[in-house]
Amino acid sequence: MSDFRGETGYVEAELIDDETMQNDEPATETQAIDVVEIVESEPGSLVLEEHVAEQEWTREFAIEDRSAAVPETELVGAADIDAGTDAEAGEHDEPGDEHGTTAGSDAAGAAPAPQPERVADGPRLQSLPMVKALNAGLRRALADDPKVLLMGEDIGPLGGVFRVTEGLQAEFGTKRVLDTPLAESGIIGSAIGLAMRGYRPVVEIQFNGFVFPGFDQITTQLAKLTNRHSGAVSMPVVIRIPHGGHIGAVEHHQEAPEAYFAHTAGLRIVAPSTPHDAYWMIQEAIASDDPVIFFEPMSRYWPKGEVDTVENGVPLHASRVVRTGTDATVVAWAGMVPVALRAAEIAAEEGRSIEVVDLRSLSPIDYGPVVQSVQKTGRLIVAQEAPGTVSVASEVAAAVSEKAFYSLESPVLRVAGFDTPFPPAKLEGVYLPDADRILEAVDRALAY
Repeated sequence: MSDFRGETGYVEAELIDDETMQNDEPATETQAIDVVEIVESEPGSLVLEEHVAEQEWTREFAIEDRSAAVPETELVGAADIDAGTDAEAGEHDEPGDEHGTTAGSDAAGAAPAPQPERVADGPRLQSLPMVKALNAGLRRALADDPKVLLMGEDIGPLGGVFRVTEGLQAEFGTKRVLDTPLAESGIIGSAIGLAMRGYRPVVEIQFNGFVFPGFDQITTQLAKLTNRHSGAVSMPVVIRIPHGGHIGAVEHHQEAPEAYFAHTAGLRIVAPSTPHDAYWMIQEAIASDDPVIFFEPMSRYWPKGEVDTVENGVPLHASRVVRTGTDATVVAWAGMVPVALRAAEIAAEEGRSIEVVDLRSLSPIDYGPVVQSVQKTGRLIVAQEAPGTVSVASEVAAAVSEKAFYSLESPVLRVAGFDTPFPPAKLEGVYLPDADRILEAVDRALAY
């Protein structure tokens, strides 16, 4: 095949039996679904170059260029790559090499083709859903540090289940964005080894309940290696985990397992609630020399919010007051923050003033804004999606009772998921706390 390569596009297609193809007969069965790359080998000629990654489940697709249906402003920039760019450059690079090696480059020092425009290089203030904000934050981290790697199941051409990593493998290559086997223990174990060699792996767990096959690696190895080596070994590993419910799924897909990890010394635990926080916190987590569990609220993946791509101003582990009030304080994190804000809006219509604090970090917890708020309002309600017994909400309630006991006008109350396994999707509205349950707790606190 000619060395000339033009624009590339990724499609999903069905893999047809070889014998059927040889007989030029219509396909009767689908063996598996692969993601394949269409490459322009000669002007006007498209060929299927190679199979990239087999999918976990079987579905039928027509071969179709997905970029045709996407507005130009949404594209990662593949269409802007120079005709001399090697779409598979990452396959020839070491993980620490600079991305973007071009097929036309040689020992004579040919100039590399221009890189695709990054989202962060656009307007300073952008309206983005959290998915796109995370994508932009990961892209910026990959571009800024060649030691940053992404690892996970179907995160390459598919872009992950929620498309958080969409387009990143095409831009940075398969040595920087790695599709892995379906083995969470192996993925996390590999990330630990890479971290010991100086890399900064970012691991994606497809759904929250899927993290438990890798739980041993996280809690007995990743969290303890730095201490075990008296600080001589750093573990800059980020584990991204979709968090919480509100997406109409089943158990293992809508859980909130933060208490397991917050209880484990040696881990940092963070959970953004806005696209702006997601954009900056993912970069700060990757820059940390400690392992970070990064919970991403699935209920907030698609609502848009303003992202300032130039200035953040809030440290990774800082809590923040997101609505001021005088009658009671509601503390929440991740997907419960907008629920708490909605409860505060309803309360305002009824003449009550609710202050809402976004915790943002679950380990360590920044109690400063929480305690100051409770000293002002005298009442605290902690809202979470996880079951209430032995939870982060329990810890916050205990800590505030210690730190602000004489300011409390009523007991600290918790609004949480029930102490049961996550129910079928039709019952998630009963299981997950809503604004009404928060307001009922506010009523009880104010009744004292």
